[in-house]
Amino acid sequence: MTQLTDKIAIVTGASRGIGAGIAQLLAKRGATVVVNYNSSPDAANAVVEKITSEGGKALAVKADVSEEEGANELVKVTVDTYGKLDILVNNAGTTRDNLIMMMKPDDFDVVLKTNLRSTWLCSKAAVKTMMRKRYGRIINITSISGIAGNGGQTNYSASKAGIIGFTKSLAREVASRNITVNAVAPGFVLTDLTKDLPADITSKLNDNIPLGRWGAIDDVAYSTAFLASDEAAYITGHVLVVDGGMAM
Repeated sequence: MTQLTDKIAIVTGASRGIGAGIAQLLAKRGATVVVNYNSSPDAANAVVEKITSEGGKALAVKADVSEEEGANELVKVTVDTYGKLDILVNNAGTTRDNLIMMMKPDDFDVVLKTNLRSTWLCSKAAVKTMMRKRYGRIINITSISGIAGNGGQTNYSASKAGIIGFTKSLAREVASRNITVNAVAPGFVLTDLTKDLPADITSKLNDNIPLGRWGAIDDVAYSTAFLASDEAAYITGHVLVVDGGMAM
């Protein structure tokens, strides 16, 4: 089992869904986790309470990581509190789906800012401290939409494809300092937002998944925990697709 004992981790957008699942699993594996949120303090505190109730260590920190000040402050609070930063999981994201003919410029800009710009800003802030320690693990949560595209998601797919290019470029920049940079690309994942979809829709989507089921949050979390570990020390610039075979 992948162990992360004594590691300090930040998970952005960790108050619910995939981010919360990743934060909880990293804590179970021994990491101290900073649970980042922007507008859901109760949900973030619930994640922290769950982690601590199971014997883990966690801290909720509010920050708008799509803004430079917020990303810098998140990393600063983490380093000031714990003395270092070992793992950064860039998970913060949003969607504003629509066909391109009806998509407003603001819908495009907000998604690119929340998904892609936040990944760049948080990584930039984290790399400064990781380079001094000559150690770091950065894992960016992208999507198969950034690989295969998806109708009605030109903004979202562009942001997630950008994360893939960003991941590969940053991996080259920081490899000499023992910092790895990888991405996880989930397919359809069951969350609170998707679990109540009508059965006919989920059945139709399942037909396109060779493994015959939607992914679970833990499927993404396990992949992330592996890339965050020393067991993945020789993997960098890689995109780990977690989609049940849908995009192959």
